[in-house]
Amino acid sequence: MRPLRYSINVTLDGCCSHLGIDPDEELHRHATESIAQADALIFGRVLYQMMEEAWRPPAQPGARPEWMEPFGRTIDAKKKYVVSSTLDRVDWNAELVRGDLAETVRRLKQEPGKGLFVGGVQLPMALAELGLIDEYEFVVHPRLAGHGPTLFAGLSKPIDLKLVSRLKYASGAVAMRYEPRK
Repeated sequence: MRPLRYSINVTLDGCCSHLGIDPDEELHRHATESIAQADALIFGRVLYQMMEEAWRPPAQPGARPEWMEPFGRTIDAKKKYVVSSTLDRVDWNAELVRGDLAETVRRLKQEPGKGLFVGGVQLPMALAELGLIDEYEFVVHPRLAGHGPTLFAGLSKPIDLKLVSRLKYASGAVAMRYEPRK
């Protein structure tokens, strides 16, 4: 069974907007390695469109630092499943997912492989409610953003987690990996 891993960047005050953080080369390398561990990515519409706009080739020369390119190549090559009731079609190595979310994700998890990766805010909330996330990673940045969406606001019941690893970065960010307590 392929595990479903969730990863998100978050500030100390809980902001999980990409505008609330300032990723560096070391954190991009970490994100590249995390995505490389997955056979496929599961995105909601918002994250899919944001990632496609930012990372689908070709990038304009000089549009981003060279150290960001491995992330771009890694995400570009991955199979993507896009959960959306509003999009009519997707491309960029993507397949549109409609219908029963729990059934679809359970089916994807049953397929052989290294794992699945999910990011974003709304879709992971739904997957957490369904008990389908096998690993949570929070990359906590030493910043107070004072705005933005927060994680798991409105979760119907607590989910107890156990810490399985922690990595500290030169920037002061800390990546903490958790698994649900059984």
